Amino acid sequence: MSEQFTVAPGSTPNLVVYDTDFTTAVAEMVTEHAPRLFAVVLEYGEQTDARVAAWGMTLEDGAYMITADGKNQYVLAEPENALRYVRRHTNITPHLVWAAPSAPREHE
Repeated sequence: MSEQFTVAPGSTPNLVVYDTDFTTAVAEMVTEHAPRLFAVVLEYGEQTDARVAAWGMTLEDGAYMITADGKNQYVLAEPENALRYVRRHTNITPHLVWAAPSAPREHE
């Protein structure tokens, strides 16, 4: 892929306007290599209640997870290993739930 860009007329040299083909190619590359997101969800009882205990993402050679409170972080060989780091309690079942990609949200 060749990088084709131009400096916008009348702009500062740091402002770069990319060729639309390049921009499209970069967007496709990002989409192709984007990590998949997952959550570790704790189910209380039999579908009585649930909460997200941790968030994670896949990487090229494994996964990364952080607890929802931000206190613990883990580097995992596989996303499924995230369930090993959840304390086992009676009547609480941990689940690995893949997050569906969503459109970017506008900041309020």
